[in-house]
Amino acid sequence: MLNPLTSNEKNVVLVAKQLETIVLTNEYIRGLIEGEGCFTFCTISRFSKKLDKKIRLKIPAFLLSMHCRDKELITAVKNHLKLKNTIYEYKKPPLISSNKEYKRGNQVMLIVREIGNLKNIIVPFCYKKLKGYKRKQFEEWIEKIGNDQAVPEVYKLIYRFCHSGYYDRNPKFLE
Repeated sequence: MLNPLTSNEKNVVLVAKQLETIVLTNEYIRGLIEGEGCFTFCTISRFSKKLDKKIRLKIPAFLLSMHCRDKELITAVKNHLKLKNTIYEYKKPPLISSNKEYKRGNQVMLIVREIGNLKNIIVPFCYKKLKGYKRKQFEEWIEKIGNDQAVPEVYKLIYRFCHSGYYDRNPKFLE
């Protein structure tokens, strides 16, 4: 005999079914990015045979992070953008403040670091299409990609595409 679904499990099934029928628009996704997205860098250490020492590299990254109850929404965003990236789930430890413990919800996160996905999907999707502070954060991120020596040379192509007008001229990226 099957166990009946709990109230929470029923809600998850309902949300998943709703997302199957909901068509996300690009503007809606940009709104999510403006509220829940982040343009940042992941720092990694590698040994350079050429320099015969360990060096630190800054890998450009785009993150979209939300509460775990929105995993289906992040999955819908990933599918809409045709990304193959994994969606990670992070368990947050309780926050202790003034002798009180606050339970924090787990987070789900879409992380995009691959040059192809950044150059061909994320950057043209956001280029000159964000508003407010997120636009400023995006522009500063692009500048840092182009000017920070710790960013691998292959990623600097993103900076060159932005500054050459490539995304403005290529009909594939217009919308």
